[in-house]
Amino acid sequence: MSAQIPSLTGKLLSLPLGQAVRDFLNYLTVEGGLSGNTILAYGRDLKGFLEYCRSKKISRLKQIKPVLIQNYLRVLSESHISESSIKRCFVAIRMFLRFARLTDLIDDDFLAVLESPKIWQRLPIVCSKKQVINLLDAPCADEPFYLRDKAMLEMLYATGVRASELAGLKCSDLNLDIGYLRCIGKGSRERVVPVGKTAIGAATQYLAELRPKLAKQKSSDFFLLSRTGRPMGRIEIWRIIKKYAVRAGMPRNLTVHTLRHCFATHLLAGGADLRSVQEMLGHVSIATTQIYTHVDQERLREIHRKFHPRP
Repeated sequence: MSAQIPSLTGKLLSLPLGQAVRDFLNYLTVEGGLSGNTILAYGRDLKGFLEYCRSKKISRLKQIKPVLIQNYLRVLSESHISESSIKRCFVAIRMFLRFARLTDLIDDDFLAVLESPKIWQRLPIVCSKKQVINLLDAPCADEPFYLRDKAMLEMLYATGVRASELAGLKCSDLNLDIGYLRCIGKGSRERVVPVGKTAIGAATQYLAELRPKLAKQKSSDFFLLSRTGRPMGRIEIWRIIKKYAVRAGMPRNLTVHTLRHCFATHLLAGGADLRSVQEMLGHVSIATTQIYTHVDQERLREIHRKFHPRP
């Protein structure tokens, strides 16, 4: 799925600094290997930084100094922007300046003196197995898109894929006879994930009974189709999951990503090894996966009872 370059206003693009940002975003799209959503987020962050630079009468790369970036991050913090968003903005600016240095747009190399904002690591929201089952059972069999929505929910929990990955899944990526799917994740990295029997059954029934009725010539090979036959996007998937979450009485802050958190946590609680879960989630670093070892409190209590000399 090709990334769309975030648009810059005429005033920003007319500045040499704005054109440099545009070149950087084009570079990320063609050669960077980042996901389309990441590039869009970086584009929004850099657009905000450009507007701040313009307010300070800064129009060229060589006018950017460390104190300017630090002041901008302070402005974001005072505007009650979340810590994770501020850190992402900092990463976008740092990557942009590194690109400018490598392409000889700037001579100064002050990246080493820029310190990334420190943020607290938040534990992901995880639901109990009973709560997840209630969510999976939320679609009603008499609803017109029951088979599709049931397959969607079961696949999300069975494989731990992201909403964008499920939206991009094609029928040719599924091997339901063996029980695997091929997934293209962040940075266009490919991985193979096992699919459980329940999800296989739900997907098989949807493919046999409902998808042929939804499919049109423009539908191509995408697995999930809307009522008009279009491939479903991640926002549509998010809205459907929210609808069933409300129906099942789930926490109000539940998202599609919550099912990914539940997938990982429940696997680890059942005895799966961390490296296998990392591979199924598509995490580059195992440190990202390790956060799930802190989520299951019952597992921690069992480890404490088993190994502490005075339980």
